[in-house]
Amino acid sequence: MSTATRPLVLLGAGGHARVLAALARAVGHPVLGVCDPTLAADAVSRWEGLDVLGDDGALDRLPPNRAALMLGIGQLATGTLRERLYAAWRARGYDFPALIHPTAWVAPGVVLGDGVQVMAGAVIQPGCEIGANSIVNTRAGVDHDCRIGRDVHVAPGATLCGTVTVEDGAFIGAGATVIQGLRIGARAVVGAGVTLVRDLTPATTVLGAANRLR
Repeated sequence: MSTATRPLVLLGAGGHARVLAALARAVGHPVLGVCDPTLAADAVSRWEGLDVLGDDGALDRLPPNRAALMLGIGQLATGTLRERLYAAWRARGYDFPALIHPTAWVAPGVVLGDGVQVMAGAVIQPGCEIGANSIVNTRAGVDHDCRIGRDVHVAPGATLCGTVTVEDGAFIGAGATVIQGLRIGARAVVGAGVTLVRDLTPATTVLGAANRLR
């Protein structure tokens, strides 16, 4: 069974997972249910219209040839939980198909890695590459010829102008604007609302209109 036709299991039951459940309904992709330890511990049987399958151990009954996964754990500016969970389940052989909301625009020829999530109203222009397990969130814009690494989050309303490079694990905050041609280093953070006008070195955080470094 191909990844495109394999039913999905949602991992997690927070806000990001709720958005993904709605996305799956919008595109008509079948979802077997949700795995979440808190829902399982509370004996919840249904969540957002989905069957609660149990905690992550429920996947022992659904091997990789029977189900693909969608990762409902969001990515904050700090923390690597999403990245670690993705790597762990990939190592067990599970696929994470790229998911694109029907109201998003992804230009022909754009390369989307495994597990990329493109949310409602997002725009990805020609010549772009988006690495595995990255999120292009609601109404975010990625302009022509951008290169986005793995485990990156482009938060709601953020804009990457043309030919921007974003290295692995970086975070672009809500409403931020990154001017054309810049490079954002691995695990760097561009704070919400920042207009970035210079390259950002790895593991650096920039905040506020004055581009204060931390």
